[in-house]
Amino acid sequence: MKPLSELKLKVLDLLKEDARRDPALLATLLGVTAEEVAEAINELEEEHVIVKYVTVVNSSKLDDEKVTALIEVQITPERGRGFEAIAERVYLFPQVKSVYLMSGAYDLLVEVEGRNLKEVAGFVSDKLSPLESVLSTKTHFILKKYKQDGIIFEDPEEDRRLLISP
Repeated sequence: MKPLSELKLKVLDLLKEDARRDPALLATLLGVTAEEVAEAINELEEEHVIVKYVTVVNSSKLDDEKVTALIEVQITPERGRGFEAIAERVYLFPQVKSVYLMSGAYDLLVEVEGRNLKEVAGFVSDKLSPLESVLSTKTHFILKKYKQDGIIFEDPEEDRRLLISP
């Protein structure tokens, strides 16, 4: 794949900050025409550089009882395919939101979402752990999100200390 143009890189940076920005605004910020920006965005989508536009939601503000877990998975790579085959089997489960190949003590980091703890635990014990290449799993439940994708969810606490002057 050839390297991205300077314009495409700048468009990507601005869209990562706010994907709702209009091409006309992006053009003004970048000093180019709206047509150039629209063409760059279209090419980025066609090249699968831009895969999806998403909304980051602060789930603590919703009456939603979903549970998210991060699962460390140690696996035995398959001959000829390495980690790809098992990663594909894992990411095809509908409960799985993300799968990452990692360096260090475990091989895959799997993000799973369920309606409750029991559902996530059932996924790990009934679907993930029995896979033939899986050696071990370690599940970590997310209790609270403070920051995601560069967005801070909590308002900073006000400093309540008394001011002391020398």
